[in-house]
Amino acid sequence: MLFRQVFSFTSITSGGHEAVMNIIVLGFIFLSQQCGQSICQKASKPNIVMVMSDAFDGRLSFDPGSKLVQLPYTNYLRQLGSTFLNAYTNSPICCPSRAAMWSGQFVHLTQSWNNYKCLDGNATTWMDLLKENGYRTKMIGKLDYTSGAHSVSNRVEAWTRDVQFLLRQEGRPVSELVGNKSTVKIMSKDWENTDKATQWIHQTAAPTTPEPFALYLGLNLPHPYKTESLGPTAGGSTFRTSPYWLTKVNSDLISVPKWLPLAAMHPVDYYSTFTKNCSGVFTDDEVKSIRAFYYAMCAEADAMLGQVISALRETGVLNNTVVIFTADHGELAMEHRQFYKMSMFEGSSHVPLLIMGPGLISGQQVNQLVSLVDLYPTVLEIAGISAVGNLSGQSLLPLLSTSTAFPNQQQRAWAFSEYHGCNVNASTYMLRSDQWKYITYADGLSVSPQLFGEPKASDTNFSLSSYVSVTTWLKSLNIKKETNARVLVRRGFILKWHSRLAKMAGATKAKTSEFLESPPQILHWTRMNFTMWFTNSQMCKHIWISCCVASWTIQKCLKLFTSTIKKHSVHGA
Repeated sequence: MLFRQVFSFTSITSGGHEAVMNIIVLGFIFLSQQCGQSICQKASKPNIVMVMSDAFDGRLSFDPGSKLVQLPYTNYLRQLGSTFLNAYTNSPICCPSRAAMWSGQFVHLTQSWNNYKCLDGNATTWMDLLKENGYRTKMIGKLDYTSGAHSVSNRVEAWTRDVQFLLRQEGRPVSELVGNKSTVKIMSKDWENTDKATQWIHQTAAPTTPEPFALYLGLNLPHPYKTESLGPTAGGSTFRTSPYWLTKVNSDLISVPKWLPLAAMHPVDYYSTFTKNCSGVFTDDEVKSIRAFYYAMCAEADAMLGQVISALRETGVLNNTVVIFTADHGELAMEHRQFYKMSMFEGSSHVPLLIMGPGLISGQQVNQLVSLVDLYPTVLEIAGISAVGNLSGQSLLPLLSTSTAFPNQQQRAWAFSEYHGCNVNASTYMLRSDQWKYITYADGLSVSPQLFGEPKASDTNFSLSSYVSVTTWLKSLNIKKETNARVLVRRGFILKWHSRLAKMAGATKAKTSEFLESPPQILHWTRMNFTMWFTNSQMCKHIWISCCVASWTIQKCLKLFTSTIKKHSVHGA
């Protein structure tokens, strides 16, 4: 059965017959290794390879989503490894989710609030521990988990969103066709990094080498491309691909999502729809095109995963390598009248997680609720390293192996995710059980929570008060509220912001610097945002009225801001 399915895969890159034969050979190798020893019984530690894509909808890694687009190497991992059907991001945005994966801790513990504030440079990652324990390590491509390494605009926008005017809209989502039916490499940077990864494997890997290796490859795809016409600070709103990759998409199966009327949307969802520039009119053809192009971008990312797997096979180390494929978050692709991420809806929060390796169960689908923080203890246990510290995650190895060396510890009955970034006007928290998805906002009082039934079956928003079993379940978790400075400033934020600025007005430069760089770091100043805010008369009017600070003038604000900016401006993307 396995080989009938593998043989049905179409070509991945140029040279269809060769690609098919490569996959068949990989299948033979893995079938032979399944009769071998488990990880804990092997004389040598296994190699570990993780490929993390960006914005890959986890529902595409299993049926029925997998029928939408040809993903032969994702399906290969599914056939010869374990597929987690309920894997979730711990924050549906790039940096905080990756910080959770690298640290094994929830976002509120690492204080990785947004795409600017993430892990400190001295944070210990699981890759650091592998290196300390004899692994040869390499990290290539998109890392995106340390503070200050991402968009400059995120330094302000995530902290100043609860205002009565629009700070910035994303570009309107569009599809863009490039190249022709022979154009394979669209995302050139990702292909360059994939080539670097495979070259490193060929240079480093050898079946006879005693030291194991660990490789991380971070991809940008299938994250939408930046809309360059909107300037250097624009987000990604262009879904770009070629006719070659569109042939991998089953367009007949692509649905046009049903949207609620704007007036019927939850206020947080409405705000996101507006800031993502999706509140206008879209034809069904536009929506279907965006979705088709997104799936084609997923196919291109899958081909890069395939190149890494092929390199492991060519060097003879595939049978002693654990391969992990996942993503930082998903992509809404016009579901719920949104694109991008930043939402707890399934398209945004559900991530792929497939793990294949020597001695691990093959062809398994795991229903257990898991999240990215679980990868930290999992990788360490695979490497035989004790996980210490205040970890939020649990090792998944007991779910992957039948070995008695990994006792079946009690797994969590829930997954947790939180979001504090831009394009959403309230901090968002999600608890997911096997039956329910509960979403609450900010302090839990300002905006009503949402309750959804089993995600794969329904997007109906139920009344929480009508389900006593759910409220009982929430209370049984006994989840304590974390101290979070951002929640404390959510309501009346602007007034408190100006109150702080008023106190700063007479402060010395040293004290001003101390305020800006000390916790809770409510604002980080940038030249771009101040210019945008205070040269726009309508924005100034709203700020002036909402603050009621009659003694302040815009000139005084600008004088303070200018002196601060000179010292604290940051250059680069």
